[in-house]
Amino acid sequence: MEVRRQIEVSGIVQGVGFRPYVYRLATGRHLKGTIRNTPAGVTIEIQGPAETVQDFVEHLPAEAPPLARITCLAVHDVPCNGDQEFRIVDSHEGEEVRTLISPDVAVCADCLAEMFDLNDRRYRYPFINCTNCGPRFTIIRDIPYDRPSTSMAVFPMCPACLAEYENPLDRRFHAQPNACWECGPRAELWDKSGRKLECRDPIAEAALLLQSGLVVALKGLGGFHLAVDATNPAAVALLRQRKHRVEKPFAVMVPDLQVAEEVCELDGPARTILQSMQRPIVLLKKKPSIISDQVAPFNRYLGIFLPYTPLHYLLLAEGGFKALVMTSGNLSEEPIAIDNREAVNRLDGLADHFLVHNRDILLRCDDSVVRVAGGIARQLRRSRGFVPVPVFLKDNQPSVLAVGGELKNTICLTKDKNAFLSQHIGDLENVESYGFFHEAVEHLERILEIRPEIIAYDLHPNYFSTKWALQQTGVKLVGVQHHHAHIASCMAENHLEGRVIGFALDGTGYGTDGHIWGGEVLIAGYKDFERAAHFEYVPLPGGEAAIREPWRMAVSYLAHHFRPEFLKSELLKFDIPFVRQLNQAKVDLLLRMIEQSVNSPLTSSCGRLFDAVSALVGIRQQVNYEAQAAIELEMAISESEDETGYPLELLPNGPGWIIGTRPLFVSLLNDLGNNLPAAAISRRFHNGLVEGFVQLATLLCNQTTLRRVCLSGGTFHNLYLSQRLETRLSDVGFEVFVQKEVPSGDGGLSLGQALVAAATMQP
Repeated sequence: MEVRRQIEVSGIVQGVGFRPYVYRLATGRHLKGTIRNTPAGVTIEIQGPAETVQDFVEHLPAEAPPLARITCLAVHDVPCNGDQEFRIVDSHEGEEVRTLISPDVAVCADCLAEMFDLNDRRYRYPFINCTNCGPRFTIIRDIPYDRPSTSMAVFPMCPACLAEYENPLDRRFHAQPNACWECGPRAELWDKSGRKLECRDPIAEAALLLQSGLVVALKGLGGFHLAVDATNPAAVALLRQRKHRVEKPFAVMVPDLQVAEEVCELDGPARTILQSMQRPIVLLKKKPSIISDQVAPFNRYLGIFLPYTPLHYLLLAEGGFKALVMTSGNLSEEPIAIDNREAVNRLDGLADHFLVHNRDILLRCDDSVVRVAGGIARQLRRSRGFVPVPVFLKDNQPSVLAVGGELKNTICLTKDKNAFLSQHIGDLENVESYGFFHEAVEHLERILEIRPEIIAYDLHPNYFSTKWALQQTGVKLVGVQHHHAHIASCMAENHLEGRVIGFALDGTGYGTDGHIWGGEVLIAGYKDFERAAHFEYVPLPGGEAAIREPWRMAVSYLAHHFRPEFLKSELLKFDIPFVRQLNQAKVDLLLRMIEQSVNSPLTSSCGRLFDAVSALVGIRQQVNYEAQAAIELEMAISESEDETGYPLELLPNGPGWIIGTRPLFVSLLNDLGNNLPAAAISRRFHNGLVEGFVQLATLLCNQTTLRRVCLSGGTFHNLYLSQRLETRLSDVGFEVFVQKEVPSGDGGLSLGQALVAAATMQP
């Protein structure tokens, strides 16, 4: 019996080779019908023997192209008609656009094979791509996603490329960036003033410059990289000096998995993630290798990634490089440069030469960064390769724009069951990043065709994102507490409803009492929260200066617990290097600030507690980048089996608890007095936090019967703390939820803001 079925497919199914895939699937089974793009995805009508049609439907999602992502597939019976073949037909217009856009992904193996094939017409062509790979998100100007709406519009296809583009059986059918030597973009080598250098092969010349120890600015998919030979200490030092990046680790691109194995410890999940089409930077334990120690000083980990553009592959092969530093083309904390002339101006004094091309990047997009935990990649920075794939939510949501926080900013747009997080925008404390924030809002709203009904923002009145939100008119405005947003973000990603115990641990967040929160334990749902426990308040002497100078927090904690007498060296337990090395005049000034409450706001921050301990044990008195003291404290943890942990005390505070740290510091100072090494002290500090949190979760469970625990906030980027706490909580019967799709730090804040705002507006 012949049947005809209509199949509505939603998700990422346009511009990814889905229609030719369906064409081949249908014609291979001698079925008839049509397929067309629609604003919601694609519509297939398939006709033929019932058994064959059913086989087609079953294989449809299972064998989809690598870039396709089906989120909904609805099948309906329709009347048979007189179709004699299967055809790809023109799209309908006028409907609301609901299809999803593919992110930029790495060049595929088929294209690489062609590029290195001496007999192929695209031999060594640095912009080779097909429907399974290449640029997407960063070249889109508008929707629908077709060539006139991309930065490829200025490159008319030659007859050979056009024939591929129009052939449903070709791998390049409707590949919008399709091009070749005859009709596509070209690379050029410029000097530092932006003057084109005449040379036969710009990539080969750039490789020679890198081999000689110079800095080359390289235009990639989502922006410029600054590149140097990672095995050349002088070149790495030169880049650090020019970029004003004193100690923050650089990312390193290696040519293949074999070299990755030589420089880092790899397991199966790490190999899979490194080779994935997203090609994120992966933080992995370093091995002794030829990579300069200056690439990641004072750090056991190295951020490595594999090439993801054809140009990367050509450059690495041409120079025979084992590893290239590939760091964002910007000054510290500014947005990555994307335009050729912009790069020459903004990177003046940083780069010696520029390897550019004439395919415009329409939206900047940094590399994504992940860390492997429990065999799974956890996002530290969600950007290229992952954006704009949405986080899929449990329930439909109204249209909300959440504008994130101040640091590691992202924005989020929700619609139906999709939450679209932007690429990493960065810190909004400089003019360039604030401009990028505006660009990201406008671009996401346009390509997703979402006009928000609600704008969600952080409660901190001085955040630039908050100030922007409060200037908007014609929409509902909802302020969301920072740590509530962290827990809601974890809940949303894990499709949780109801209430949970939430540990929200980070450096800074504006509290409802006007103090600086950061060591928070909440009983939370989306609509509201209760502050069940928090670290005791201590002064933050000097405000922002205390974040840059962790020794200030060490003094603050010692003064808080032991009063100024801690400076008297005759007290043996305080006769420690930290105290002996203090500048008395600076300390006297600091103590007066604390006593008189001058520029010394109160904080419950977990991040500042890490800073204090790091300073006390002699690891870091001043920082050169955010969270450096805490990161290096984690790096110092000994490999011993010592399970000893410094105690915390839980002090009743109305219906909740204060997490007291005096016993922790008493034990720590005693160990310092006994010359226990920093590695052992760091381990005991971490273990003590874990056991204190488990004890607190148990108390709250007894009070509330809640057994679901969410862990969120930047502190949980600490692998030792997060994994140990997850294990211990699970051991005592809790169901533990963490974040993998979005960062647990402030890069995931906007997701939580959106869900809280939506819930708040519900009756």
